[in-house]
Parts: sequence; C-alpha cells; structure tokens
Amino acid sequence: MTDRLEAIGVVIPARDEADRVDRCLAAVAESVRELRRSPAGANLAVRIVVVVDSCRDGTADRVAAWPTVSPVFCTAGRVGVARAAGVHQLLTMFRRVGVPAPRTWIANTDADSTVSSGWLGTHAAAARRGAAMLLGTVRPNPAELDRAIEDHWYRVHRLGDDHPHVHGANLGIRADWYRRAGGFPPVSRQEDVALVAVVEAAGGRIERTGASPVLTSSRLTGRAPGGMADYLRRLHSDMDGPVDEAV
Repeated sequence: MTDRLEAIGVVIPARDEADRVDRCLAAVAESVRELRRSPAGANLAVRIVVVVDSCRDGTADRVAAWPTVSPVFCTAGRVGVARAAGVHQLLTMFRRVGVPAPRTWIANTDADSTVSSGWLGTHAAAARRGAAMLLGTVRPNPAELDRAIEDHWYRVHRLGDDHPHVHGANLGIRADWYRRAGGFPPVSRQEDVALVAVVEAAGGRIERTGASPVLTSSRLTGRAPGGMADYLRRLHSDMDGPVDEAV
C-alpha cells in the first residue's frame, strides 16, 4: 500500500509576500502541468494551499486571484504553525474524498521561492519508492545576491544526492509519517529540522536528493527568524565563519 500514490498536496506559507507569491504559484502551476504530462501523474489528485499568515500587504488578494489555490488564514506569525495549518487543510480535503494518509504526499515550499517544472515529479517518484520523507536542495537567487556571497554559498553547500541540508522550501513527507511524527511543531524557526529529527529517530526512510532544486529568495531581510535571510547575513558578515548545515 505504501508505494501507491493517489494525491499530492502543496503547502506554501506566506507572510507579506504580495510581490513574490504570484511567481511562486506560477512555478507550482507549471510543475503540476508537467506532472500531468506523465502517465504516472495524470490521475493524481493535486491540491495547493497557501497559508496567509499575519499578512499586512496584498498577499491575500494575490492568492485569491488563483482559482486553483485554497487559502488558509492564520495569525500566529510562526512558520511552524502556518505549515501545520496548511497540512491540516490538505489532509481534511483528501480525507473527504476518501484518499488514505499512506497514499497522500505533502510537498512543502515557500512563497518567496520558485520550484522547477520537475519538482512535483521528483516528489511523486520518492513517494512511489516508499520514502517517508524527501529532502531537496535550494539555490539562492543570483539576481538578489552579491557574487562573493553566492560563490561562498556554493563552496560550503553539498548540493547533490545524500546532501546534509534541510530546507522547508523543498521538503516532502508522506501523510501517515507526518501524523506519526506529530506534524510541524508550533515554533518560529527550524520547524523543518525538528520534523526531520522525529522521522529519522522513528526509523522513517529519508531520501536526500539534488534533483529539482528550488530557487529561493536571497534577500537579507526575511520574514522568519533564523531563516535564509539570517543565514545569508551571517555569510555576508563573516565569509570564513561556520555554517549551519540545516540551512
């Protein structure tokens, strides 16, 4: 049963991302179309949820312009709560149409990120291989990053298969394992790292792939404490300093 896949849900937390969320959703939509072009993906149920978390800009209006996207509204201001709210909505939707948790895959990205066309296909393939979780890689957007910082990023990150990194912008998990692990904890940072640790400790098979990397924001002022923006600022302030492998 675990190698069968019937549904994929995409969770995207967004906090004041009116200027970026359209680009994110356009990329996810293209990945859905690419998935549909394959025989293995043609009949999958796919749902997309954007969690509008404590937004004070026009993010909600931008999301409302996408008829294939379901918004969830949250005022927690914590990415762990936002991701959990999105997963809860997706699992409720799939349960109503009779899709069991072991045949449901949850793919996560961020509103300031752009997935590749093959992104959902990569996640679907991992699900069919029976993976409990998939950890993908990200690439910083070179248009927003100083060249020296970009060069340093690539020197200190191993971006192929079996890489050591954890990125909420490119993370997938089978729904039964998500429930078994207790879901994303209600924290403001490293909710992804915490979830991975629980799945790993419980013996879930985790695939770490360099396929279908996600292009993510390289801004130095971010939305989540301890996130990519903070990490890039550390690289900027000390090129020779230690790096956090979880980023």
